[in-house]
Amino acid sequence: MLVCLSAHQRTTPLEDLERLSVIGDAAASELSDAHEAIRGAVVLATCNRFEAYFDVDEAHGASPLPAMDAAMERLASLTALPYRHVRDTVEFAHGNGVAQHLFSVAAGLDSVALGEDEISGQVGRALETARREGATTGPLEHLFQRATETSRAVKNSTRLGESGRSLVRLAVELAGSRVGAWQDARVLLVGTGRYAAASLAALRAVGAVDIRVHSPSGRRKFAQREHLTVVSAEHFAAEAAAADVIVTCTTTTDAYALTAEGHRAARAGGDAAQLVIDLGMPRNVDPGLRGLAGVELLDLDTIRVHAPIDEFATMNEARLIVHTAAQRHAAARRVHEVSPAVVDMRRYVHEVLDAEIARTRARSGDPEIEAALRHFSGALLHGLIAQGHGLAAQGEGAAWRDAVRAVFPGGAAGDDGAAGETAADATGAPDSAHSPRTAAAPDAPGAPAHHVHRPPRERE
Repeated sequence: MLVCLSAHQRTTPLEDLERLSVIGDAAASELSDAHEAIRGAVVLATCNRFEAYFDVDEAHGASPLPAMDAAMERLASLTALPYRHVRDTVEFAHGNGVAQHLFSVAAGLDSVALGEDEISGQVGRALETARREGATTGPLEHLFQRATETSRAVKNSTRLGESGRSLVRLAVELAGSRVGAWQDARVLLVGTGRYAAASLAALRAVGAVDIRVHSPSGRRKFAQREHLTVVSAEHFAAEAAAADVIVTCTTTTDAYALTAEGHRAARAGGDAAQLVIDLGMPRNVDPGLRGLAGVELLDLDTIRVHAPIDEFATMNEARLIVHTAAQRHAAARRVHEVSPAVVDMRRYVHEVLDAEIARTRARSGDPEIEAALRHFSGALLHGLIAQGHGLAAQGEGAAWRDAVRAVFPGGAAGDDGAAGETAADATGAPDSAHSPRTAAAPDAPGAPAHHVHRPPRERE
């Protein structure tokens, strides 16, 4: 069973998101070890959300709640937050609701800047990180790959595909009325990571020319590649005091890039107008800067409040694409669940076929009889497998799987032992010795998505 625990900027205080984001994508292996029923995990941590996706063993129809309890306890331990606080902070989705949620996230439908460009890449990198840690499973790989495909479909088919949608561009647009002429502004960019490139592009798009960059970790490649003036650590405080606009987006988070006390001293009590845009998660700037004369701080909370509502038609079109993709994913998963039964049935029929062909060759060796037997077994399997896939897509795969177990002796339909067979064995596709080509069942609508809700409070 796929399960998701999520904390989002709309419903979670920024302070809690900061604690969770410090864990980062690398927490996947930690969460995978939280409970024996958790087979794998992928963690998606961005400036607006923390989400953990789990593949939980469904043995004997067990509830996923004990495993999720253990995962939340592990999160509480990693973040130094009380367990009860974590439980009340995160939201819970399972079944097809997980695909519906992740596909919406990957398409940018759940972002502050609707349809933002960065999120689909972050989804892909979360999977890559979990893969490097050995924390993924087949169902999680499939889920995240379909999420990337759905994101691409939304971008290509709706106005959300228009270039330039991102959180940083939204922040720069909101700052426009406060800055005036960007071409005359002195801008300091703090950070040289992935988000720095998007920030630089947004600043240049509005006409900023005088852009200097400071890397808290001392890196210079970004500045050299982009032909920017490098601000060293020893000159950072003075440069920050002199800038008209400061944009922070660094992932070096062991301390604030700007503190209220240090910035007040660097400005020497001055009250010149200055705009600070903090795009960091955890935050890069001390919130106390709001108390300095002349300084205006625009952080993720402020950006969220002022985010525009996009056109309803575009949203509805994108949501339809996501909903359809989630239904197809659910149907494909249900078909996959009967694959062990398909493998057992094919094995039994082929064993009987091989025995009959051997007897035919011993008696007469007539090639027409052998061809007829192969054709008959192929047609039989094709019909039965197509029926099984169709029933599985409608949510009735368990009954078909039980029927296979009862009718075909010696099989272990549904056992893990069949998992090592090839995809061709599981789908009824042809092989070199036995059956002809068989058609896969068409996609069928999936069960309605479970709504995201808070986990039942079974313990303190």
